[in-house]
Amino acid sequence: MKRKLNKRKVAAAVKQRDTKQLELLMNNWQSPEIADFIYHLPPADKAFVFTILPYVMVTKTFKVLDISSQKEIIKNLPHEQAARILNEIQPDDRTQFLSELPGILVKDLLQLLSEDERIITLKQLGYPEHSVGRLMTPEYLAVHPDWTVQQVLDHIRANGKDKETINVIYVIDNEGHLLDDVRIREFLLVATDKKVEDLMDNKFNSLKVTDDEETAIEEFRKNNRVALPVIDEEGILIGIVTIDDVLRLAVDEETENIQKIGGVEALEEPYMKIPFLKLMKKRSGWLVVLFLGEMLTATAMGFFEGEIAKAVVLALFVPLIISSGGNSGSQASSLIIRAMALGEVTFRDWWNVMRREFLSGLFLGSVLGVIGFTRVTIWTLFSNIYGEHWLLVALVVGFSLVGVVLWGTLSGSMLPLILKKFGADPAVSSAPFVATLVDVTGLVIYFSIAFVIMHGTLL
Repeated sequence: MKRKLNKRKVAAAVKQRDTKQLELLMNNWQSPEIADFIYHLPPADKAFVFTILPYVMVTKTFKVLDISSQKEIIKNLPHEQAARILNEIQPDDRTQFLSELPGILVKDLLQLLSEDERIITLKQLGYPEHSVGRLMTPEYLAVHPDWTVQQVLDHIRANGKDKETINVIYVIDNEGHLLDDVRIREFLLVATDKKVEDLMDNKFNSLKVTDDEETAIEEFRKNNRVALPVIDEEGILIGIVTIDDVLRLAVDEETENIQKIGGVEALEEPYMKIPFLKLMKKRSGWLVVLFLGEMLTATAMGFFEGEIAKAVVLALFVPLIISSGGNSGSQASSLIIRAMALGEVTFRDWWNVMRREFLSGLFLGSVLGVIGFTRVTIWTLFSNIYGEHWLLVALVVGFSLVGVVLWGTLSGSMLPLILKKFGADPAVSSAPFVATLVDVTGLVIYFSIAFVIMHGTLL
């Protein structure tokens, strides 16, 4: 209750531009609390709050804001204050922010940077989009193998204040090649006259500057590290990637994948802030594609119009058949996409995946087939809705469910692997896309089985 009252007072002070009251009320707030509070403020008010924040809180708060709020703040701040923020935030955070902006705005903001920071930023922006080079920061500590522990500790005291992290110290030779990484605790637990080379085991994990972001996420998953070094093609240490950036990246990637799985283009802005027309554009594209795909279902129904006219009872089970195939395909697609994201499955595993999903589809289809057969049988005891050939209808429904569910499972599991093999995003084989594909083919399977079983009787 106290926190809510405090926020109301802060909001009132913001409207009144009461600087002294704001400084008093927000004195003990942490950066996540400040970010959460200003998220809902108008752009001009967000910028005003930033003008009264203690300097140490400015960069911390700016870092945890969403990209939309960051843009609004920089746009509404006086040039000198915007320049101060852009110069003080870590290079990797600055590069991430600038990479989301239009080129003409980036050009203007680059002019606000100091010469040294501009050189660093331009270099990082020159790396491929979504590469580790865009994600890394050059703010790290490096030592040489012939240094003593005392020299290392003195170096940390003199240069460690503004570095991204000092948990890990990197060992390089005179040309800058990465030789090892050593946790700081190793230097704190040995005699100060010991040499760095005595603590080295020459075993380390690293990222290449050209690696993609997914590789970085996977490496952090496999290695319990707060940071990983980044090297170029010659093995020279040029930066590090820290866990906070990778966690943010992983959240963004998972959000994007979930949106794609739902049949929506990835949103670059929060749902409540994205312009309505832009949101409609993101959603309408896939809906149109899926609608055109579903039109093939009507085409397939028209192709089997004769069979439906002869055995109207078959039309009763069309929704049941195609929905079962779509559901099984969506299940398989979601499982495989997630397994690929976690590194559990790659294209090399396609045969094992197919074999496993074939058995899964056969089992699940059989379960649904038995239920479908039983349903027709039980209904026949109380009505004559399925006619004298009810047994044939039950067999058609049962076998069709086995075939459609089996096909849906195989399609849903193989499509993500095929897309990945050809360099496409597996997430685009979304649940709606797989369901649409299986709807059309499911009708073909259903009526083909019906023709075989009912030929000479109803058909």
